[in-house]
Amino acid sequence: MDNKVNLHKAIVHELIEKMGSILPPEEGGVENQIIIDDEHGHYLLFGVGWEGNKWFYASFLHIDVKPDGKVWVQHNGIDMDFFEELNEKGIANSDIVLGFHAQNVRQYTGFAVA
Repeated sequence: MDNKVNLHKAIVHELIEKMGSILPPEEGGVENQIIIDDEHGHYLLFGVGWEGNKWFYASFLHIDVKPDGKVWVQHNGIDMDFFEELNEKGIANSDIVLGFHAQNVRQYTGFAVA
């Protein structure tokens, strides 16, 4: 199991870095930030800063790798389809959970229920 967890963490780490590098920077004083916590399996891409006189704070992509190796997509706020990349790198749909869908709906997504 540890090999699967470590492999999935490495894949998600690489993917979030890639997404962060190609996501266009926001206007003005907003910067895109990548938060990577390999030890606990948390990966976040978000924007933060001032947009004129308005504070901007938004999550673009939030992924967790759980101790069982499942990759939980907690939030997908980007236009890019990264699921295909997860598959190409070796993470099957049966190991991907769309956490932003209610549990009773996940069975219809083509991904893992939990």
